[in-house]
Amino acid sequence: MSEEISRQEDFVLRTLEERNIRFVRLWFTDVLGFLKSVAIAPAELDNAFTEGIGFDGSAIEGYARLTESDMLAKPDAATFSVLPWRTQLPGAARMICDITMPDGTPSPSDPRNVLKRVLNHAAEMGYTCYTHPEMEFFLFKNAPEVGVAPIPVDQGGYFDQTPATVGNDFRRNAITMLESMGVSVEFSHHEGAPGQQEIDLRYADALSTADNIMTFRHVVKEVALEQGFHASFMPKPFTEHPGSGMHTHISLFRDEANAFHEEGAPFSLSPVGRQFIAGIMKHAREFTLITNQWVNSYKRIHGGGEAPAAVTWGTNSRSALVRIPAYKPMKENSTRIEVRSPDSACNPYLAFAVMIAAGLKGIEEKYELVESDGSVALPANLDEAIAAMESSALVRETLGEDVFEYVLRNKKSEWEEYRKQVSAYELDRYLPIL
Repeated sequence: MSEEISRQEDFVLRTLEERNIRFVRLWFTDVLGFLKSVAIAPAELDNAFTEGIGFDGSAIEGYARLTESDMLAKPDAATFSVLPWRTQLPGAARMICDITMPDGTPSPSDPRNVLKRVLNHAAEMGYTCYTHPEMEFFLFKNAPEVGVAPIPVDQGGYFDQTPATVGNDFRRNAITMLESMGVSVEFSHHEGAPGQQEIDLRYADALSTADNIMTFRHVVKEVALEQGFHASFMPKPFTEHPGSGMHTHISLFRDEANAFHEEGAPFSLSPVGRQFIAGIMKHAREFTLITNQWVNSYKRIHGGGEAPAAVTWGTNSRSALVRIPAYKPMKENSTRIEVRSPDSACNPYLAFAVMIAAGLKGIEEKYELVESDGSVALPANLDEAIAAMESSALVRETLGEDVFEYVLRNKKSEWEEYRKQVSAYELDRYLPIL
């Protein structure tokens, strides 16, 4: 055990005693991006740090078959945080876990481990990966009910400062809670659709950002429940309004230098930056099933509202798949790219893994960035996305055989179920005339 890890674990144990924390929740994420947890007593934490806490992996989506169900959850002490919504003593805290096999090797099905593998590959190439996500979501007055339309909490639009302060109060409370858990927030505002909010997380290394996204989604739902609302990360709940994206800014650093920046180059973008974009462009269709994993995701992509429907890149177009934000003089470290296709309902570990892997492939193979004319479209629906990923050697290698095959099976099942459904549109359109 490194000295740094040892200090972090000592800090956790000391804080539990000082803050009278009786419950420690161990968080981890399944393959579909849903948060899971098990609560342990503080007395079990020493053992959790050294050996992990055993659980039945076959009960978790995508983790294991029945014949190999034993798995261990090992908490990462660096992710320790007191849960701010547990205000009454004794308190509760959480840590995010890595999932291992009984012999201590990383589980191939753990999304966090999938991302770690990609980031380790980047490190071998000399790069550290940083990400900055823009998280969009909806606030509704009513909880979901079958056959009942969601009612947004306001009728505001982009950047609106509305007299009804529901959104303002909500964002303030959510940000306060996030920052008390060590999740830094950069911006927040009302988005373009009624009831739609945006909160942007501060730049951090890709693993920390993915952890923060999982924390963010949970906190947003907790705050919404406290205020009597329902928060949803559904990609597109309304036909007539834009959907919720997770625009992701990415940059690579070599030591302290931004590997994407080159003074005097077009867009101040270095050859490495151009190759990274070229990798994203070449493999975008292949990884779309991961960044946009639900049937509803494709209603957002091809439903207007500046969502990217084609494989394009540019500087000013907000509908491009990859946008290069304007470089600010004397701020070379801010040079980055923005990938605009992911939605906020994805699994962030897997989404970051495939996007970064595609970019690194572009660097390794020295892909050339060419002008894009919009002739190549992103998949039109889940079925097309499945077909595009199924033949992708890059995504298979990135995810690993277990995760890759599970995602395909799960999504094929979702598509089969969806395409058999008779929609309200069909009933409303055809019953009166046929």
